[in-house]
Amino acid sequence: MSTAVLWLRRDLRLADSPALLAARDGADEVLPLFVLDNALRRPSGAPRLAFLYRCLREIEERTDGRLRVLTGRPEDVVPRVAREVAATAVHISSDHGPYGRARDERVRGALGDMPLVATGSPYGVTPGTLLKADGTPYRVYSPYARAWRARGLHSPALTPRVVHWTDGGLATDGVPPDPELGDVQLPPAGERAALARWQEFLTDGASAYAETRNRPALAGTSVLSAHLKYGCIHPRTMHAALGSDEGALTYAGELVWRDFYADVLSHAPGSAREDLQPQLGALEYDEGPEADRRFNAWATGTTGYPIVDAGMRQLLGEAWMHNRVRMIVGSFLTKDLHLYWTRGARHFMQHLRDGDLASNSHGWQWVAGTGTDASPYFRVFNPVKQGRDHDPDGDYIRRWVPELRGVPGKAVHEPWLLTGGPPEGYPPPVVDHAEERAEALRRYATARA
Repeated sequence: MSTAVLWLRRDLRLADSPALLAARDGADEVLPLFVLDNALRRPSGAPRLAFLYRCLREIEERTDGRLRVLTGRPEDVVPRVAREVAATAVHISSDHGPYGRARDERVRGALGDMPLVATGSPYGVTPGTLLKADGTPYRVYSPYARAWRARGLHSPALTPRVVHWTDGGLATDGVPPDPELGDVQLPPAGERAALARWQEFLTDGASAYAETRNRPALAGTSVLSAHLKYGCIHPRTMHAALGSDEGALTYAGELVWRDFYADVLSHAPGSAREDLQPQLGALEYDEGPEADRRFNAWATGTTGYPIVDAGMRQLLGEAWMHNRVRMIVGSFLTKDLHLYWTRGARHFMQHLRDGDLASNSHGWQWVAGTGTDASPYFRVFNPVKQGRDHDPDGDYIRRWVPELRGVPGKAVHEPWLLTGGPPEGYPPPVVDHAEERAEALRRYATARA
């Protein structure tokens, strides 16, 4: 009996999995393998690890207990497993992040003559494959999206009816227990949960998405970012099921944004932690004890700006944050508190259950004005206006900021204007937005001079 190793990473599903089909078609049996790589586990926060472990438990059950979960460096573990079972090949879904590409090259070298076969990727269009007419990569979303749509997508891969799973007689370290989560509540993880939520969204949310996606108090988004991160569902599956009304097209565009950011990172791996655009390299940021105090107020949701505080508390409570609110809190950190965007990006990666490197880093850079947007330096979100526009009744704020639940109507957006000031226990604003907006624009103008 011949054996193929299916090395799972960000493809924790059985449906629409070209790598699984390639492994099944290339041998009599398939050994599913997941490597617990401490280089990735160490910087991951507890919510991300817990979500991963829950996904792995489902894969373990659906492969009849054959999933081998082994701890170590992939360049050591994968070749050892492949040789012990005399594998014909090791099959993967390609990885295009900075660490993933380097890791896969090390594994490929350690495998020697045994093939490392990459089939498919976690994206609709594989990062690095779309280029402008002059052969250079895209740095602006709109032209990338036009090229993406002109290229089109393959149909979803068939789900195999039968796979002969094997454990190769190898021991497994098993899926670790979940880390301590405190009060954090995670949604159901795994492929079944992703597909169920996707069908629910198609039925109840997709058509209204264009109108509801910016309203954090409403269930207007799919909330599938963590499932996409770990490949519990493939974006190709989602695109294939979307209709052509305004809501569906708007949602499809958000999936293209995900591909775009992964493409940018594949061409500029340093942009995970450095400015993509060097023009603002001279921009002045705040440091020292006062900057640290303000960062702590932001991180704990005690800035005195209700929409900002609601978002940061949602992050601590659900390990997730509504996308509109991510932009608001990002703008506040970088342009009201004048802190470098990587500080916020690291905080997000510690607390988010999705924690996608490309989307997180480039979303932060879009807000900070150092990334893919053509002219973002003058965009400074007004947290009061953003709250009024996108949480007009204050329901989202009252959900996450209990100190303000007794504040009626639109007054919840400016509690410092109440007679007697903010309710007991809620802080006054940590900064004056109008003053800090002017200061941010002054710093941007100086840096660009």
